Amino acid sequence: MFAEPLKTLFHPFEAEALSLPRKGERVLFLGAEPGFRLPEGFGAALHLVQGFRSHFRALQAAGFTVSPQAEDAGFDAVLVLAGRHRGRNELRVAEAVERVAPGGLIVVAGGKDDGIASLRKHIDELVPLDGHLPKHHGIAFWFRRPDDTGAAAALRAANPGLVVEGRFHTAPGMFSFDKVDAGSKLLVENLPGDLRGSVADFCAGWGYVAAEVAARSPGISGIDLYEAEFDALEAAKGNIGNAAAEPRFFWTDLLNEPVERRYDTVVMNPPFHRSRAAEPEIGAGMIRAAAKALKPGGRLVMVANRQLPYEAVLAAAFSSHAEITRDGMFKIFAARR
Repeated sequence: MFAEPLKTLFHPFEAEALSLPRKGERVLFLGAEPGFRLPEGFGAALHLVQGFRSHFRALQAAGFTVSPQAEDAGFDAVLVLAGRHRGRNELRVAEAVERVAPGGLIVVAGGKDDGIASLRKHIDELVPLDGHLPKHHGIAFWFRRPDDTGAAAALRAANPGLVVEGRFHTAPGMFSFDKVDAGSKLLVENLPGDLRGSVADFCAGWGYVAAEVAARSPGISGIDLYEAEFDALEAAKGNIGNAAAEPRFFWTDLLNEPVERRYDTVVMNPPFHRSRAAEPEIGAGMIRAAAKALKPGGRLVMVANRQLPYEAVLAAAFSSHAEITRDGMFKIFAARR
């Protein structure tokens, strides 16, 4: 059984409110997630876009053509799966307008709890909608691209990239895109002053922690950034600055793809949820991945939400560990392999 918004997205075709894309046509699918089922008779060639590494790999394994960023234009139709980030949703609709042929069909769907109703209302103010259908706790709506791309320009103007603290370039949908995350800041404030050798930043996001490590640690020989979100990693390439230690960048699913290199230090601010509920096993998996990536005697420095129970995982994966500080929301651990 696949996720409700995915079922909502294809419902207009199954309900015969929309004609099925035919063989010989090309359909772009922005925000594609694994597990969807195409309606019977869906004959068009499907081009999937997904920048989250684990979803990308699952879609690839299922035999789909998938890329982390959209390529080409002039598609006959575009499907847009909306999520919880309003700005990212609006930018995906903008991209759909830019990449579909004039008169081409754009279908957007998302969950009611994720704000799809307000997105539908906003898009309807820019481009008159042809229809909508509620189903599976969500809403699908659709429209045809006008001859111009004014709607896309308006959506992009409403969701510009930001410059955080005067130097970090980010975009809507990235983790903490409008400010430095408080946990990352606490981690940076408590970095050891004697970092040497090779360093890895796991879950690097748009590059704040790695940039600070590079700026504060002249003794390091290199810093590698690992991140599962393609767009965030691309932003990090410009945000780390002119580090003395040449940075390298790896678009990686750390929970499922092995790290080939070995490091003297790993720093990280791991995610702790994929949906709204906390999932401590994600952070636990990151801790185990960090332990495997460290040289003997190497150390991990990480931040975690205060309530997350990582102590037992650290004890099992490392020869020693300690909590070195905490505040009202976060705690900092140091561990030695």
